[in-house]
Amino acid sequence: MNNYFVILAAGKSKRFSKKIPKQFFKYKNKEIIDHSIEKSLNSNLFKKILIVTNSIKQLKKKKYHKSISIIKGGKERSDSSLKALKYLKRFKPKNVFIHDAARPNFSIKLLKNIAKNLKNNEAVVPIINSKDTIKYKIQNQIFNLNRNNLLLTQTPQAFRFKKLYEVAKDQKDKVTDEATLFINKDFKIKFIPGEKGNNKITFIDDIKTPKTFYGIGFDIHKLVKNKKLYLGGIKIPFHSGLEGHSDGDVILHAIIDSILGAMRKKDIGTYFPNTKKFKNIRSPKMLKPIIIDLNKSNLVINNLDINLICQKPRVSKYRKKIINSVSKLTGLNENQINLKGKTVEKLGLIGKEKAIACETIISISNYE
Repeated sequence: MNNYFVILAAGKSKRFSKKIPKQFFKYKNKEIIDHSIEKSLNSNLFKKILIVTNSIKQLKKKKYHKSISIIKGGKERSDSSLKALKYLKRFKPKNVFIHDAARPNFSIKLLKNIAKNLKNNEAVVPIINSKDTIKYKIQNQIFNLNRNNLLLTQTPQAFRFKKLYEVAKDQKDKVTDEATLFINKDFKIKFIPGEKGNNKITFIDDIKTPKTFYGIGFDIHKLVKNKKLYLGGIKIPFHSGLEGHSDGDVILHAIIDSILGAMRKKDIGTYFPNTKKFKNIRSPKMLKPIIIDLNKSNLVINNLDINLICQKPRVSKYRKKIINSVSKLTGLNENQINLKGKTVEKLGLIGKEKAIACETIISISNYE
């Protein structure tokens, strides 16, 4: 299909509060503009991809695919769009897609859906409905708008090239998207469902990501006769229990240490030393204040991975019960917890059923 893709990236990003234009800000491990470039390339829908920018030197330092061209943009968005259309005219395109570089989260699926609908229409524009209640002010009067009738347009927007070029070259007013040109002329537009994630990045807060930290926990205890075995907060039928100043629950102890590690708060012994106060304390009581402190610090656990290292008992037999217990104690959903059983091929103290060990890795994030 004779399609051309235009990426508008000439804005100065005055509202973004950064020294560099937002299209060159790192987002999800790459510059914002590169998301649009890669997706348009990978879609295999376009003969040429045109980038319109006022940062030509910065972009030309990169080695782009031969189908990508770069031209200088205009002062306003509509100026850049018209420059793109005038440049593309020499290639005699059938269709043109216009996209804002500040929307990196559209999908290739959306691109293909737009292309499919463009076969039988002169203009295709993705939309979503407003989730907010919107009011409109005229002088001193406030009016409520029916949000069911409000259409939020997104890009990419696709058009028959000739039709768009005709209305764009004669347009004197500044417009914020190409759909406006068609609406002003009362031309028909095919509106299709957009994507909720296809949001426009305007402010730095639009792409603030949580700070994520990781912690590792490890614990090992000897098995001794005539003591109850606790793992993950539940009692496990077994010939021995774990020796320790507390109940010896290696799973909960390792979880505590991994949380403290992720929070950069030393280790379990700092909070629960081997003193009379904590003699024979149950491990859930040790975990509880750590979780409370975590929540007060505006931190949340993303996921928890547990390796229980023992010859016996078999982890598979108690996996569901242990995960359910850990879920209740930490406030995590069960699908955020993974428990694996590892044997040591009958080697050493663990292999001879004289000890059990546990290691954990945890991920926590600050969403402040």
